[in-house]
Amino acid sequence: MTTSEEYLLPKHVAIIMDGNNRFAKKKQLEKGDGHREGKNVLDPIVEHCRKVGIEALTVFAFSSENWNRPQFEVNLLMKLLEETIHEQIPRMEKFEIALRFIGDRSRLSSELQSLMLYAEHKTAKFTDMTLTIAISYGGMWDIAHTAQLLAQQVKDQQLDVNQIDVDLFGRHISLGDLAPVDLLIRTGGDYRLSNFLLWQAAYAELYFTQTLWPEFTVTELDHAFNVFSGRERRFGKTSEQIQQEHIEK
Repeated sequence: MTTSEEYLLPKHVAIIMDGNNRFAKKKQLEKGDGHREGKNVLDPIVEHCRKVGIEALTVFAFSSENWNRPQFEVNLLMKLLEETIHEQIPRMEKFEIALRFIGDRSRLSSELQSLMLYAEHKTAKFTDMTLTIAISYGGMWDIAHTAQLLAQQVKDQQLDVNQIDVDLFGRHISLGDLAPVDLLIRTGGDYRLSNFLLWQAAYAELYFTQTLWPEFTVTELDHAFNVFSGRERRFGKTSEQIQQEHIEK
């Protein structure tokens, strides 16, 4: 078995943490307990990513579409997000990880928005890894929001419309200062992206697992890294070109 140190590691890992409610049903738990169990899984995953040298980890905590869930569940998720941020701040300081958030903050409570800003400011100086939590986030919203920002710059004559290209757009979108997503993991058994990091994960390798998020372990994360290391990433080139580049290196 290949050890984590021998992997060709991704720089940026993204995770769709799916399956909390199904875990609760499977274990005959009370409503909401699946989300509580899922919250506890994140810490060892974050620590392991930092340990093996992952530069950025981005996790999908609450999507734009999740606002349509029952109000009880929305309220619980907001409460758990607040608890998570409070718990993560000292952990981020201990492990020197920068904590960031992406998403439409206008729909969040003022208290949660203030807490997010505080956490970002408190951990901004750390460079060992970046942990980003996507809250009230959707990939289509992200692209549209970035288009609005650039359109406003054109309107204000700060930017010429002809300057807008893929590189410029990519620098303005969420996480534009980080490496693109190399590996996107989805737990829970569904085979879709669910509107997550559509731009940033354009060339990501995809890893889908039947494992429900509360049952996802560091061992399976290492397996995902192993699978990633065995993939040939061509970025539009042929296998022959990639092999020649390896030889030349």
